Amino acid sequence: MSKSADDRGRIYLPKDVRERFGERYRIVELPSHVALFPVDDDPLEGLRAAVGDAFGGTDADDLKTDAREAISREVRAEADARSQDDEE
Repeated sequence: MSKSADDRGRIYLPKDVRERFGERYRIVELPSHVALFPVDDDPLEGLRAAVGDAFGGTDADDLKTDAREAISREVRAEADARSQDDEE
């Protein structure tokens, strides 16, 4: 699917996409692209529904810290790989 931003920078998602994924999204800027991730009304409840009790007893702040660190590692790895490709 391809969409263009209007003169104010807005991107309109088709109704079927909004019905399937919801109205709220997190915009994630990566070195090579931008990604939209649906945000549940209760993000922790959405996580629990997706993974069951895999994180039972884990503090939400610890989960956030772990997730941010993992994302940072992935972004650094992608940027390093891109730099190596550019050098070759």
